[in-house]
Amino acid sequence: MSLSRRKLLGTAAVAAAAAKAARAAPAVSRPVAVSSANGMRAVERAVRGMNAGEDPLDAAIAGVNIVEDDPADMTVGYGGVPNEEGVVQLDACVMHGPTARAGAVASLEGVKNPSKVARLVMQTTDHILLVGPGARHFATMNGFPVENLLTEKARKVWLFWKQNLSDNDKWLEPDPAHYDPDVKAFIDEFGWDDLRRPKSGGTIHLSALNARGDLAGCTTTSGLFFKMPGRVGDSPIIGAGCFTDNDVGSAGSTGRGEANILVSGGHLTVEFMRQGKHPRDACLMTLERIARTTKERRLLNAQGRPNFSIAFYAVNKQGQYGGATMYSHGSTGKRRQFAVADASGARKEDTVYLFEGRV
Repeated sequence: MSLSRRKLLGTAAVAAAAAKAARAAPAVSRPVAVSSANGMRAVERAVRGMNAGEDPLDAAIAGVNIVEDDPADMTVGYGGVPNEEGVVQLDACVMHGPTARAGAVASLEGVKNPSKVARLVMQTTDHILLVGPGARHFATMNGFPVENLLTEKARKVWLFWKQNLSDNDKWLEPDPAHYDPDVKAFIDEFGWDDLRRPKSGGTIHLSALNARGDLAGCTTTSGLFFKMPGRVGDSPIIGAGCFTDNDVGSAGSTGRGEANILVSGGHLTVEFMRQGKHPRDACLMTLERIARTTKERRLLNAQGRPNFSIAFYAVNKQGQYGGATMYSHGSTGKRRQFAVADASGARKEDTVYLFEGRV
C-alpha cells in the first residue's frame, strides 16, 4: 500500500487550510477541556470545576462521571454494551500532570465509575494497573458496592446480537418488521454493517488544562461491543488511550483500541506536540502512523485504507486544542466532531480528518 500524504489526507486543500489556520490561531484562554463528542456536559463540568479551584484531574473525573452515570450512553459505565456473555466489563485510566502519576483498571465489573477506582489505584498503591477480580476486590476494599450495570436496553441489544449470530444455531432471527424500539434506536445510532457484525463501541476521553497550566487526562469505556470476556483495549493503557506530560500537553483516543495500542498513540501525540506541532497536526500525524502500520488485509478496505474508526483529542500547555479522526463521517453519515469547553463555553467542533468518507 503506497500512502502519500496527498492520498492520506484525501481533502488535502481543506486539511492544509485548517492546519494553517490552527497554527496561526492564538492560544485559547485557560482553563480548557477537550473530549470526544459524547462529552459536552463533561467538558463543561470540568472547566467549571477548574474555575472553582479544582485540581485538573479531579475536574476531569467529575466530568466523565456524568457520562459513566448516564444509561443513555451505551459506550461508557452504567448501561454500557456488555461482552459476549452479557457481562458489562469496564476499563479506565487517569494521568495527573503535576505529579506524573497514573492509575488504571481493566475488566472491572459492578462499578459504574471505573475512573474513580483508577484514581484510587494512583493515589493509594504502588501499582498503575489492576485488572479483573483483583480490580473488583480493590474496589470493594474501598467501599464500592457491587452494582448491576446491565440496563434493560443493553440487555435487549445483547440478546438481539445473540439471536443474529448464526443461521445454524437454535436462535430464530428477529423479524425486521418487529424490531424492539430500543434495538432499532441502537442500530440507528451506531450502525450495523450486517446483523452479525455490529460496529465497534465508543469511549470518552477528556484532557483538561487549568489556569496555572497544569494538565490531566482521563479515559473510560465499556469497550468493544460484545467483546471476548477479559478483552482490554487502549482505554486503560497509559501511553495509548491516555497520556499526559505536564511540560507539553495531554492526549487520548476513542475507537479501535487495538490499532492505538500498536503505536502507543496517546504518547505519540504528546511527543509530536513536544516537537512543536499544533494539537490538531499532532493528532493527524498519529492517525497517519496508524494508517501506515495497518497491514492486515482484513483491516483494510478496497482502497487499502483502514476500515475502522479511530480518533484522537489533544490540548497543549498553551491552551491550544484539536481533534482528528480517521474518516470525516461516521457510519451513519454524521460529520465527526469533538467537544471542547473554555471561556467561550462548551461546544462541538468538527474534527480534522485523514480520509474523506465514512466508516
